[in-house]
Amino acid sequence: MKGKGWHTVAVLALAAIAAAGDAAAQTFPSKVVRIVVPFPPGGSNDVVARSMSQPLSRALGQSVVVENRPGANSIIGTEHVARAPADGHTVLLAGFTMLGNAALRSKLPFDPLKDFVAVTGVGSQPMVVSVHPSLPVNSVKELVALARARPGQLVFAIPAYGGPQHISGELMKLSARIDMKYVAFQGGGPSTIAVLGGHAGILISTVPPMLQHVATGKLRPLAVTSRVRSNLLKDVPTMIESGFPDFDITGAMGFFAPVGTPKEAVDRLNAEIARVVQLPEVKDGMMRDGFIVYEAFLRAKLQQIQKIVRDANIKID
Repeated sequence: MKGKGWHTVAVLALAAIAAAGDAAAQTFPSKVVRIVVPFPPGGSNDVVARSMSQPLSRALGQSVVVENRPGANSIIGTEHVARAPADGHTVLLAGFTMLGNAALRSKLPFDPLKDFVAVTGVGSQPMVVSVHPSLPVNSVKELVALARARPGQLVFAIPAYGGPQHISGELMKLSARIDMKYVAFQGGGPSTIAVLGGHAGILISTVPPMLQHVATGKLRPLAVTSRVRSNLLKDVPTMIESGFPDFDITGAMGFFAPVGTPKEAVDRLNAEIARVVQLPEVKDGMMRDGFIVYEAFLRAKLQQIQKIVRDANIKID
């Protein structure tokens, strides 16, 4: 009888644990969900987060707020989420730069693969290589020829270290075997202004911010860095079409939660975010900004960035 009694207690205990798990899954989220954007307001991550916050709030049945925590090339906001309670109520909207930081820096207060669980990918965004009209080139081939004729003299502007713009420039240098310098600015706006003002001849940026300057002739686009052409620059060839068969880099973003976040919370966020991304008001807006909506690819992208960083022999610290 004693054995049977203990057996009964064990069964009841397991049932209670299972019931508690089911209750936790049903009650998530139980409070405000915060989307942390580790960049200033107005950038691509911020725009996407804010376009999703209201429909995601309706889907989850809880308020969803966007919290900008910029600084240290996105490290401050990313570390904040890594140290947040692992309950699913604080998530990070980030991607390429988080991986770029890991590839470039020997010491970080977080590990993008060990300290986070990938909730879902959201989209990718091609970069575009453009030049100031004073630069006498109309194609990537001509830009490469000019760079070889002026080794170390051409300068390309980027918004930050470790981002897709920076890595795209380094890959172009490696692939074409050319020597160019780069200058990092505090964001896409300042880097664009630097090229418009003639302080740098080449701009590597996301597509939307430079469209107005292309229309007015202040910038000349040469190629996009994705495998396919941008729907916003359909007449501009890819780097692959320009003679670089292995050139395929896109900015990417996705949602991440602190490691240890319950599977039930991750699954719920994954399902609802996937639905929200497909809503016309969200998806159409992202496509207007040049995004390609797709699934997550975290580890493969980090390996790609690490290879470029290693081959280019670049480190920040």
